[in-house]
Amino acid sequence: MSAADLTGLTVTHRRYVAYSSAHYAGELVDGAYVLGLFGDVATELCIRTDGDEGLLASYTDVQFRAPVRAGDVLEVQARLLRAGSRSRLVELEARVVCRGQPDRPDAPTSAAEVLDPPLVAVTASATVVVPSSKGSVGHRPFG
Repeated sequence: MSAADLTGLTVTHRRYVAYSSAHYAGELVDGAYVLGLFGDVATELCIRTDGDEGLLASYTDVQFRAPVRAGDVLEVQARLLRAGSRSRLVELEARVVCRGQPDRPDAPTSAAEVLDPPLVAVTASATVVVPSSKGSVGHRPFG
């Protein structure tokens, strides 16, 4: 099956943002943290479509829409938009699905809440490339 046949395939990761990852006042996490998570989820997408980790060549249209803070739970998603002979166009989105509430006066410092709906924090598009010898895989992408 070729990668083009898998257009629309989506891979999702979830990650708790540790307080040790906070870099700025207000327990804010820098944007590079989310870009690293985008790289991880795009890597899994390439493995599933091409049987290869691929290489992230570029990001386009990166938008930081809402803050990411220590204590958040992020859901990071990659969706295959288009597959060329070696390049893959991937849509990326990071959403805050849970947020710590350490300043709530009526609760312990470990208080947190589920955000419904989730808060879209970062969006981007990326181009990844895979070796030319990996144009298709002979196995199903899901075990």
